Amino acid sequence: MVQMLNPEGQRVETAVSAAYAQYAAELTDEDLRGFYRDLTLIRRVDTEATALQRQGELGIWASLLGQEAAQVGSGRALKPQDYAFPTYREHGVAWCRGVDPLNLLGMFRGVNNGGWDPNEKNFHLYTIIIGAQTLHATGYAMGIQRDGDVGTGDPDRDAAVIAYFGDGATAQGDVSEAFVFAGVTNAPVVFFCQNNQWAISEPNERQTRIPLYQRARGFGFPGIRVDGNDVLAVYAVTKHALEEARSGQGPTLIEAWTYRMGAHTTSDDPTKYRVSADVEVWKLRDPIMRLKAYLAHEGKADSAFFAAVEAEADELAVHVREGTLSMPDPTGESMFDHVYVEHHPLLAAEREQFVAYQASFDGGH
Repeated sequence: MVQMLNPEGQRVETAVSAAYAQYAAELTDEDLRGFYRDLTLIRRVDTEATALQRQGELGIWASLLGQEAAQVGSGRALKPQDYAFPTYREHGVAWCRGVDPLNLLGMFRGVNNGGWDPNEKNFHLYTIIIGAQTLHATGYAMGIQRDGDVGTGDPDRDAAVIAYFGDGATAQGDVSEAFVFAGVTNAPVVFFCQNNQWAISEPNERQTRIPLYQRARGFGFPGIRVDGNDVLAVYAVTKHALEEARSGQGPTLIEAWTYRMGAHTTSDDPTKYRVSADVEVWKLRDPIMRLKAYLAHEGKADSAFFAAVEAEADELAVHVREGTLSMPDPTGESMFDHVYVEHHPLLAAEREQFVAYQASFDGGH
């Protein structure tokens, strides 16, 4: 497993991590402080969203608690022209792609379908169907390939795609089909599996007989396991895989070894299928505390910096809470908006019928 920061926040070098050391070496102290800021702020968004759901303000919420480093490390490795296909938990990647957290909460509140322009952010809308986004990503990557935007040597043109999914999704047929297409077409796609140990309530040993990253070998492309709670290692490994994809070297499977500290979603009770002792062990591997210890020990950040980030997190929490509570409910007829790019007579007729039906209740009838 590739690791560059151990749980105590100490810089480590191993034979397997040496191959990716150059990418970590390129990071400045400002970059590292930026990682810490990202991790802290997105965890605060997650905390506020969970609280809002418990208070009845969101229909459901999928927490990323414990998986921040896997998402921020990979998200920051992307170039602007790269395209990301998320599941429903990639709040950290959304943050890295410039998506306002209120867009995410609006979707879970039921007042929008995402609220951001995927083509503007190069970040697709959330996918609820488990594993389906891997096929979307592979198809998009094949399109980039056929457009001639791979292997040109132009760093501002060559592009890659990244597809996020969890360990449970690897049992879905869609994921295997995506691996087949990506492998045989040499598509510029990185498959990023966040192995948080639990497919809702099923542990890894009920999902696979071998480490997930080794599955890539059967489809003809490389796989690598990285410490998903080590933001430096995740960044370096993802950076390398994306560069390989952009240069025409084909797909890579990354297995980020992490842990889902919270429930699968707010409708789940993890105490029914896992023991609290395991959670306590993983708390000692917390990705934020790990990076904080490293920054402090190496003199790359001081108490004033950490205090400033906490203050910014407090401000962000106010933005999230007030913004969520003030979201207007959508009008009924808005369900007909953005269904088709161009005017569609059948949809227009259905909209008119719906508006007339709604109007029939005016005046108390």
